[in-house]
Amino acid sequence: MVCIRETGPVAKIGMAQFRVGTAPMKMVTMALGSCVGIVIYDAARRIGGLAHVMHPSRERVRNNSNRAKFVDTAVELMIARMLKNGANMNRMTAKIFGGARMFEHITGAEGIIQIGDANIEAARGELASRGIPVVAERVGGACGRTVLFDLSDGSVRVRDSHDNEEIL
Repeated sequence: MVCIRETGPVAKIGMAQFRVGTAPMKMVTMALGSCVGIVIYDAARRIGGLAHVMHPSRERVRNNSNRAKFVDTAVELMIARMLKNGANMNRMTAKIFGGARMFEHITGAEGIIQIGDANIEAARGELASRGIPVVAERVGGACGRTVLFDLSDGSVRVRDSHDNEEIL
């Protein structure tokens, strides 16, 4: 497991969850494999959200009652909550993480639907359709990632399962 050590209170966002908050809050989501972490931020108001989504669309899954589980509905929920808290749609930017091909190394995996790829494309498409620019991303590959989102400045510290770390 990838671990980012941080002092002070940090809200943990689990799989199929999202959260919206304001500075000085920090949020972390761990073990992004094929799942995608989506960060949306309004720098002027220092309001942001982080979602850990599992699937591109609610329409393709039978057990779809948890709207935070899907790219399309999680983005919708985060934006609505951010606007309610005073964010402005025209100032929102996004960062996306994860969407790895976790099982690509397995013999015979060619031709298998890669949910990570579908999650990345869904996140890019959903954000673009709402006019929210993606200003940074660390997606794809074959390793897990953990992200720590600091609402004080909008930075995201990302560490992969090989202990490579950077701040975006």
